[in-house]
Amino acid sequence: MAEKTIPILPCRTIQPVLDFYTALGFEVTFQQTSPNPYAVVERGDIELQFFGLKQHEPTESYSTCYVLTDDVDGLHESFRTGLKAAYGKIPTRGLPRIGVLKDMSYGMRQFLMTDPGGNCIRIGQPTSEDQRHRPAPKETFARALHHASLLADSKEDPAAAAKVIDRVLGLEDERPTPVQRLRLLVLRADVAGRLGDVETAASALAEAAAVAAQLGAQERDSVQDDLERLAELRA
Repeated sequence: MAEKTIPILPCRTIQPVLDFYTALGFEVTFQQTSPNPYAVVERGDIELQFFGLKQHEPTESYSTCYVLTDDVDGLHESFRTGLKAAYGKIPTRGLPRIGVLKDMSYGMRQFLMTDPGGNCIRIGQPTSEDQRHRPAPKETFARALHHASLLADSKEDPAAAAKVIDRVLGLEDERPTPVQRLRLLVLRADVAGRLGDVETAASALAEAAAVAAQLGAQERDSVQDDLERLAELRA
């Protein structure tokens, strides 16, 4: 036997959701308005189905699903390109939005995107056979990065991530390595942008750029994703 699981996700109105997925390269393969609003979108082996629910509140939605892929970098780039073409920019906060691509502490390289219906689609590629959460590091700044990354890019709680980073960067008796400082500052700028805190984002970006300029080649290789995100946030 061959089985397949298909998520069925709610939305208040279906058309904005279909427009979003069409921008991502999905095809609408089915749509009805009666007896109830319902639609299906497909892209390769990814199939998502949606139903209309008038009382649904997208900003309060907990609906989610996980999509496994063997090319998460390719999908992320393709989706960002499609969204920029459709919306004039890459939406990173509010609804809809798409998150950053990151190696997570539970053996996945992933990104999150949330459609106009408030449905969070998690898309990832395994980087390890062990999918359990890794223990948080004991070292102060590595531990802060661990927790802040989970809060920002798995739990989607940028305010909590900002508090973790601000606390650890405010320590007077300990100092991060240049690589740790860069990663913390890039993430701080990222979450500040998601929170609409333009001043903090600009300050963190300027400091991160100054740190990046002092890194050696080996250090830069170890934070390539962070440097790419820094360049993107400064653009």
